[in-house]
Amino acid sequence: MASGFKYWNDCVDPLDMEAMWMDSFVRKEWDDVGETKGQKVHLSRDPEGEPFLTQTEMKTVAEIVVRRHFQSQVDPDMICAIAELQSDRQLLTTRYNKKTEEPGFGIMQLSPKTAEWLIREMGYRQYEIEGDSTLLYRPFISVYFGAAYLKWLSRYDEKERNEEFVVRAYKGGTKKAKHKSTLDYWRRYLSVKQSLPSRREIDNASMPDASTLALPVSEKTGHEWTYWDSRASPENMEEMWNNPDVLKEWTKSNEKRGKVRFSHDAEKRPYLSQTEVKAVAEIILSKHFSTRKVKPTVLAALAEVCSMRFVNGVGSSTGIMGIDYPMAQWLYKDIGYKAYQVQSVEDLFNPFASMYFGAAYMAWLSQYGGRERTPEFIVQAYLGGPENVNLQQTGPLWIKFEEALSQYPDTKKDKGTCSIL
Repeated sequence: MASGFKYWNDCVDPLDMEAMWMDSFVRKEWDDVGETKGQKVHLSRDPEGEPFLTQTEMKTVAEIVVRRHFQSQVDPDMICAIAELQSDRQLLTTRYNKKTEEPGFGIMQLSPKTAEWLIREMGYRQYEIEGDSTLLYRPFISVYFGAAYLKWLSRYDEKERNEEFVVRAYKGGTKKAKHKSTLDYWRRYLSVKQSLPSRREIDNASMPDASTLALPVSEKTGHEWTYWDSRASPENMEEMWNNPDVLKEWTKSNEKRGKVRFSHDAEKRPYLSQTEVKAVAEIILSKHFSTRKVKPTVLAALAEVCSMRFVNGVGSSTGIMGIDYPMAQWLYKDIGYKAYQVQSVEDLFNPFASMYFGAAYMAWLSQYGGRERTPEFIVQAYLGGPENVNLQQTGPLWIKFEEALSQYPDTKKDKGTCSIL
């Protein structure tokens, strides 16, 4: 029961508790108040006895959720500032919206109706809350759905939205994102966000022992998506090993069958090498689009532009090809591309699934409006939407694509004249 929250352990699972203890800032804060790892950790309480998260705890929960499920796609500080305004970081807060007549639950004050819509329509199925809306009182669950809603708002109506639109829409809905009724909320948000405490370096003596930093990687919700094998099927992995360029690259880096590591950047974000992304494109095209004249390097170049080859995508783009869940569902259900199932947004973090639906979208765009389309149209429509293409001028999206395409040696000789479909 939510009303029984006395300890952190009452509202988070053991893996989440381990992740909290791993954070050096939380560990120091908990050590300073006498908490002991392996025992129950007390929730802080206000003068009225209501449990709340400290700013340190709130920041850590936001960072963990973003790292696991929304890598580089949602700003943890945005989550923290909104939580401050919505609930004062109180776990058991319930407020009613007079206009919608719907309650908001927990630290992110999301309604059960919105959370269920995110599960049902947007594919955010990490937590099933249908039938038990009190689960939204749990901090990791509340932040997960709050972050999912923020991500959706950032691409509302298929347009890239700025921070002000997202924050004001979170408060008053998309129709009130530019209305004067949400202006004060935006101003207060800016003030709160600016006042959030920065994370200073902690002395080495207060850092957790290195032996505590290794967490088992769950194939469904692992912290870093460390291995290729946790993302791709055994069949796809065998096909990668059979690619001579990939074999050479993986052998050189001492990879082992069954445990091939993704490359990671300085922020520990997994990404594909150019050799790997090209190989994935070759496999997908040969298996599923062999009748179409698609060059693997074209798909690889689109991955460069959409995601910089990051496994989880960047910004509001999902996966290496930037195909979001609603688009993948539409391609799967309505257009008939069924080689890969998409039951949740995390399925699109599989490079093969993302590449497959990216190629499927290109195939659909090649006949957009019932007529054969040019490479320039297809690329610009893929990156910016078919309704926004202006072929009377060379757009910046086409230029970015050409620059990315030039990074693949075998395309330099026919740059700008490649056959796409």
